Amino acid sequence: MAPQTLTTDLDAAAVANRLRRTFATRRTTTPDWRRDQLTALRSLLTGHSDELLGALAADLGKGPEEAYRTEIGFTLHEIDHTLARLDEWLAPRPAELPDRLLPATAQVVREPLGVVLVIAPWNYPLQLALTPLVGALAAGNCAVVKPSELAPATSAALARLLPRYLDGEAVAVVEGAVPETTALLAERFDHIFYTGNGTVGRIVMAAAARHLTPVTLELGGKSPVVLDPGTDLAAAARRIVTGKFLNAGQTCVAPDYVLAIGDTARAVEPHLAEAVHEVYGADPSGAGEYGRIVNERHFDRLTALLGSGRTVVGGAHDRVTRYLAPTVLADVAPDAPVMQEEIFGPILPIVPVPDLDAAIAFVNGRDKPLALYAFTASEATKHRLLTETSSGALTFGLPVAHLTAPGLPFGGVGESGTGRYHGEYSFDTFSHSKAVLDKPLG
Repeated sequence: MAPQTLTTDLDAAAVANRLRRTFATRRTTTPDWRRDQLTALRSLLTGHSDELLGALAADLGKGPEEAYRTEIGFTLHEIDHTLARLDEWLAPRPAELPDRLLPATAQVVREPLGVVLVIAPWNYPLQLALTPLVGALAAGNCAVVKPSELAPATSAALARLLPRYLDGEAVAVVEGAVPETTALLAERFDHIFYTGNGTVGRIVMAAAARHLTPVTLELGGKSPVVLDPGTDLAAAARRIVTGKFLNAGQTCVAPDYVLAIGDTARAVEPHLAEAVHEVYGADPSGAGEYGRIVNERHFDRLTALLGSGRTVVGGAHDRVTRYLAPTVLADVAPDAPVMQEEIFGPILPIVPVPDLDAAIAFVNGRDKPLALYAFTASEATKHRLLTETSSGALTFGLPVAHLTAPGLPFGGVGESGTGRYHGEYSFDTFSHSKAVLDKPLG
């Protein structure tokens, strides 16, 4: 996978240079240009929602309600949040000065970085291409968007529609696979925003290091759910199932496994089975809102994990349609195959632990997760999880929900990623905070 061995017809240098020439005109730095681009992106989403929903269904079998809520609606909310606050974010911020520098004034001005690269994944191929782009445009940058080749229908739709709505001299879409991505990474960008797995994340970071380009890596990992005794197990099971099996489990912040303390391991089993039937019916393969595995390679990887425990519910699968039922496994050992890497599919293992100490030790003994979830009625337990563990996010009572709040930073720590975005955090990611000091000669 050495970059120098790959060839492509893409003239990445020409793409980057064209955008760099546009940025040099400074037109992207004006507030009007930023608002116009965000408004145009909003028009694209509202005017072509049926086309985009069809592409998402073709790529991942997404039902229209789930696809609209998690892809189109999510991005529209991000745009609206940004437009409503853009003037505030653009305003210079006064800074306090020490007495020895007075009289003087100081402020912090956030300026655009220049030309940025956004590399999107396949699991939410619309949202995870466009939500970072919202921040890049709001901050006044030019941008190259690289959609995932594993979601070809959505990639083609973005390549066709973005140039029709956005400034074609400031925003470029590059389709393709590894050769095209490699060619882009050989160019100098002012920021690279990558969402995907850690293996490719290391490649992105190594390429960026050649130009000292800052990077945001939105990765993943095994996000645990700590289930405490005394929890309303029926309510917890419904929320775990809803978060876990969204997009057929192909969500970076999906609950990866349940750390069930004490008797909750066996007690939660019937509640999880009931929740699956309640949400997806007796036969999830016929549920219009339950998606499919992205390709045969991932399907084969996932079905190989089904023997890691006792099946509580699910397990049915069909390679032809890439259907894998929502599956819960019990009596899963910590060293079982399903516990060795991020599952990224509709398999939920239950791992029993004797107490909270063991649960915390289990989490801390592994890579820092993108998210840590917990169901507990104990404030002491919440405090211990907050102060004794490290994760990209910590959520009590509702898995996955934190990423829908643009006022919260979204990002990982350690192996689960570096950097953050959403709302003003996106604006900051794609901006440089410039210190400005003005000291009179008198």
